[in-house]
Amino acid sequence: MDENRIEKSVERKAPRSRLWKALTDPREFGRWFGCKLETPFQEGKTARGKITYPGFEHLQWAVDVKTMNPERLFAFTWHPYAVDPEVDHSKETPTLVEFRPEATPAGGTVLTVTESGFEKIPANRRLEAFRMDEEGWIEQLENIAKHVG
Repeated sequence: MDENRIEKSVERKAPRSRLWKALTDPREFGRWFGCKLETPFQEGKTARGKITYPGFEHLQWAVDVKTMNPERLFAFTWHPYAVDPEVDHSKETPTLVEFRPEATPAGGTVLTVTESGFEKIPANRRLEAFRMDEEGWIEQLENIAKHVG
C-alpha cells in the first residue's frame, strides 16, 4: 500500500459535463462536499468557505486551485485533515488533489480522485491525515455519486 497517494474512483451514468459541473460549480460542490464556499473556483486563486459537515462546522475551508481544464482535470492543493485549531497548518506543504472525469463508451463517466504528497506532511500527523483522507474520499465519492444520480 502506498501511504503517500490515495486514488479512488466511481462510475456514474451521468455525462462528463454533469460531473464537471458538480465538481466546479461552488454551490453544487458545497452541497455534496459539505462546505459553503464564499469564493468561486478560479485557476491560480484560493477558494474559501466554511465546512458544514457535522462536527467540523468550526473550521474554515481553503484550497489553492491549480488546474481547471474543462471536463478533464480539476486540481487543487490543500492541507489534509487540518482540524486542530491550535496548529498553524499553513506552514506545512499541502497535498495535491486531482479530479479526472473520463467518459465511458456507454455515455457515462468514471470520476477518479487522486491525492498525493503525504510524504511532505509532518511525521507526527502524516498517517492520521492519510487515513482520514482515504476514508473521506470514499465518503465523498459516494456523496457526489448520489448528487449527480
